[in-house]
Amino acid sequence: MIKIGNIDFSYGNVPCLEKISLNLEEGKIYGLLGENGVGKTTLLTLLCGLKKVQAGRIEVDGFDPCKRDPEFLASQFYLPDEVAPVNARAEAFAKENGRFWPEFSFDKFIEIMTIFEMDPRQKMNAMSAGQLKKTWISFALACSTKNLYLDEPTNGLDIPSKAQFRKAIMGYTREDSIIVISTHQVKDLENIIDPIIILDKRDVLLNASVQEITEKLYFDYGTVLNPDSLYSEQVPGGFIQVYPNASGEESKINIEALFNTVHKHKETIKGIFSHE
Repeated sequence: MIKIGNIDFSYGNVPCLEKISLNLEEGKIYGLLGENGVGKTTLLTLLCGLKKVQAGRIEVDGFDPCKRDPEFLASQFYLPDEVAPVNARAEAFAKENGRFWPEFSFDKFIEIMTIFEMDPRQKMNAMSAGQLKKTWISFALACSTKNLYLDEPTNGLDIPSKAQFRKAIMGYTREDSIIVISTHQVKDLENIIDPIIILDKRDVLLNASVQEITEKLYFDYGTVLNPDSLYSEQVPGGFIQVYPNASGEESKINIEALFNTVHKHKETIKGIFSHE
């Protein structure tokens, strides 16, 4: 369990996160969404202990991340958007650095590299940006950590690689893991992230499962605009629109439409999803 309680963080005099509270549960892959600058990357670095909250508290499986206890660090992995082009062959890098994570599996690393159609004998500083990203993703998953934080993992990946990424995530993560994926590429991950978190600088606008979202909001892919629509967008053949699900009908979530709905009607959405 990850407990985030009323945290603040600023860069100098510029506030980044203010009074943010959130709980994250085991066995789930969270999609962390938000506009540029709301603090998604900052939140990930706070969770893994690379930064320290200035107010409030974060507790990860009973640990205070900023104390960087070795037992805590061995159960976390944070993969930033920009990864290092290490001067080493991928297989040598994995063997040398995997020993810092007790559950690391070199065999798993090779299997995931195979899914990505990568040669583990290739030097990392001779790889393209996409190849380097796939190598680091393979290493991150092979570490088999309890908590895994991925910042824009599909940036730089081509279309086949994005499908391979989804396969690797679903096949090579622990059942008790908490995985948080920060992304703008929501279509790349629409079928694997659940729950969905939409972050604002001063608020968590939404933290709900796909089931809860579709119970409370209806995603209409029709040709007639509904007067109760909170959000609508013209698409080929009609509209995608979102409105309160008064009838309890089932629908397929569209995360882009959800995100735009939440940002257009912040207080309305908070009221719809209030658990009070």
